Amino acid sequence: MPVIEFKITNYKIKECGFFINFGPMKETVVSGIRPTGKLHLGNYFGAVTNFVKMQYDYNCYFFIADLHSLTTHPTSQDLHQYVKHVLVEYLACGLNPEETTIYVQSDVPEVAELYLYLNMNAYMGELERSTSFKDKVRSQPDNVNAGLLTYPTLMAADILLHRATKVPVGKDQAQHLEMTRTFGNRFNRLYQADFFPEAVAFNYSQNLVKVPGLDGKGKMSKSSGEGNCIYLSDSPEIIRKKMAKAVSDGGPTEENQAKPEAIQNLFDLMKIVSSPDTLEHFDGLYNKMAIRYGDFKKQLAEDMITFNTPIRERIDEISKDTSYLRQVAKHGALKARESAQNTLREVRQLIGFKSF
Repeated sequence: MPVIEFKITNYKIKECGFFINFGPMKETVVSGIRPTGKLHLGNYFGAVTNFVKMQYDYNCYFFIADLHSLTTHPTSQDLHQYVKHVLVEYLACGLNPEETTIYVQSDVPEVAELYLYLNMNAYMGELERSTSFKDKVRSQPDNVNAGLLTYPTLMAADILLHRATKVPVGKDQAQHLEMTRTFGNRFNRLYQADFFPEAVAFNYSQNLVKVPGLDGKGKMSKSSGEGNCIYLSDSPEIIRKKMAKAVSDGGPTEENQAKPEAIQNLFDLMKIVSSPDTLEHFDGLYNKMAIRYGDFKKQLAEDMITFNTPIRERIDEISKDTSYLRQVAKHGALKARESAQNTLREVRQLIGFKSF
């Protein structure tokens, strides 16, 4: 008689009031990115590489935050193209729609519903004290819209919708995550239910890679201009031109001197994309006052091209497959809505919405 083996993991069966646990449930991770343009090396090393690792160890929801982007009033053509860029580049970098849930925020209308409920219990004073809101008021005084004010509640809706416990965020989003916990706990107290968990900041790696820009002033950022970023979709010709214009200086004036910020940034980029031998070679030339920045930047450009080429080729291939992109977006929306609808069903009951 043949022996049949059953392997049951990650499930809970409710029977006669008891739970039988056959294995640990995966924690839920939620993260989104605003579609403001193409992804660059900073996005890749600062977030996407961690997402690729997380998808196998956690129950992940990675979304494209097109609702958030409406605060800056993009045109309909730009918005669609930006969403497509992020979706294509997520897939090209290794996010697997069979392993994780990738979706477009606006494809899940439950987000807007939960956003409404949370806004009913968010107070003007706490929203106005948000650091990001105060920054926006200063930087764009002619466009202080309600979406900017209630950005924290929309972010909270994104997280609480899937009852996430971990959120990959940087220090600039720490206050928003704290407000998410505030809104979730306030809902729990108001409706006397231990429903929304407290999400915590989470990074897969303790040593996150900070990618500097080409302007010599800090991290790689789209807001600093096209020339500050190396995009994942950049052609070899574009990369060579950008690297040739990268900020440097007149060279070292004494042996083993400390590198100024602009030069250290270039060496940090080389540390990311080049071999240790290459980095050691140019570091030695700098310390001996024998470095030629033209040769240094040419080598860095070629190493960036070598690193970028496989991703760029996948971007080109995937972007042409409209049918596949439509399938991925639809599949992700269905998975995200299943989770969202389960949450909203209980939220409505707790609030007291009942059919007659």
